Amino acid sequence: MQQMPIVDLNEQNFREVLEGSMQTPVLIHFWAPMSEESSQIIPSLKSLAQQYAGAFTLALLNCEEQQAIAGQFGVQALPTIALFVNGQPVDGLGGPQAIDTIKEMLLKHLPSEDELLARQALELSQAGEAEQALSLFANLSDDFRNKGEIKLAMASCLLNTQQYSDAEALLSAIPLEYKDSLYKELVAKLELHNQAANSPELQALEKALAQQPDDMKLAQELALQYHQANRSEDALEILWQPLSKDLNALDGELKKSFMDILAALGQGNAAAAKYRRQLYSLLY
Repeated sequence: MQQMPIVDLNEQNFREVLEGSMQTPVLIHFWAPMSEESSQIIPSLKSLAQQYAGAFTLALLNCEEQQAIAGQFGVQALPTIALFVNGQPVDGLGGPQAIDTIKEMLLKHLPSEDELLARQALELSQAGEAEQALSLFANLSDDFRNKGEIKLAMASCLLNTQQYSDAEALLSAIPLEYKDSLYKELVAKLELHNQAANSPELQALEKALAQQPDDMKLAQELALQYHQANRSEDALEILWQPLSKDLNALDGELKKSFMDILAALGQGNAAAAKYRRQLYSLLY
């Protein structure tokens, strides 16, 4: 049963909320308007529940309005906090508490911030939201990013956002026990990219440009071919060389191709972000 992060506990939902602790821990805060200390901490508790993004349910019990339920728990003082897991009380605090003390109690029973962040990132990755997933993976601790499961998910996202060199570096460091069917699938994708990225047509254009390095039309053609072969960083570098000297090179055609490639790569691509910064430094 999916719980909402924050609920007001009453006789109607009491059983349902506690049953929900079988799937998601429930933190019950016993309070009353007459107890200033018990009501003052509620905004901080709500903020904490939102930060944990559904990892636990915050259930607020107004003991003045719900005296029967409060009596069932034998609450002696306000505020009182009780944590329920699998339908049973596993921890609690009595009397006024600092929010940091409550956090410390929760840490003993709930996933860490890294675990929560990794869970969200993996869900985004599986849903095809590669750019968003990568932004979350970037916020994980180094120890967590070095886990095999995380490396594979990150490599998949990097391939989906055409960041092939970074994906290759990750795949080369996957522990043996994680070299499963997903790993083989990702390696195959990378190999297909590498084959397309070194076609005879590209090699002929590269040779021609090496012989005529000032031919901007040839540079534009090679850049566009690179982009189609998913070598977009190489494409941007070729275009950037003449653009860094003259933004209106080839009557503005090079700049248009450059901007088109940046737009196609999207906001989450590291190479695109790098070249956007370089472009803005020239413009402004």
